Amino acid sequence: MAEPFSTVQLLLLSAGLALFGVACLQDWAMRLVPNRVPAAIAILGLALRLDDGTLPMGLFAAFLVFSIAALCWRRGWLGGADVKLFGAGALLVSPAAVLGFVLASCLAGGALALGYAVLAHFAPPPAPQRPATYLRRYLRVEQRRLQRRGPLPYATAIAAGATFVLLGG
Repeated sequence: MAEPFSTVQLLLLSAGLALFGVACLQDWAMRLVPNRVPAAIAILGLALRLDDGTLPMGLFAAFLVFSIAALCWRRGWLGGADVKLFGAGALLVSPAAVLGFVLASCLAGGALALGYAVLAHFAPPPAPQRPATYLRRYLRVEQRRLQRRGPLPYATAIAAGATFVLLGG
């Protein structure tokens, strides 16, 4: 049975999950994640790995995940921000949970892609211009992205994988 988290670890993990939430919102809105978000997640991960004494293994696991994600970026399968988020997330979760994090993120990414494929098939054309609320404006932009087969907000899948693993999934 795993040991319970200390108060410091809970604070660091909570801050990391909040930053993943920021990454999701940024990715959904603009398909961009500012570099400071994965950098802050990585710093929190470093603090966690120092606190639990798994820094060398954590750095190795994060480097391995980052390297594989970078290869996926070179093939055009991931965006640059996704590569950074994968590496930072691999440092935030414990080294023993990295494989689960990657698998959960990939499964969430598959569900995201499936959802977008269904939406792209059934999405009506963009509505004519009229006074728009933020939600209406966002939905109109998403409809255009669907029609152009734009990139997926994959930070959502990575955040889902991290959340699943960190909350004990």
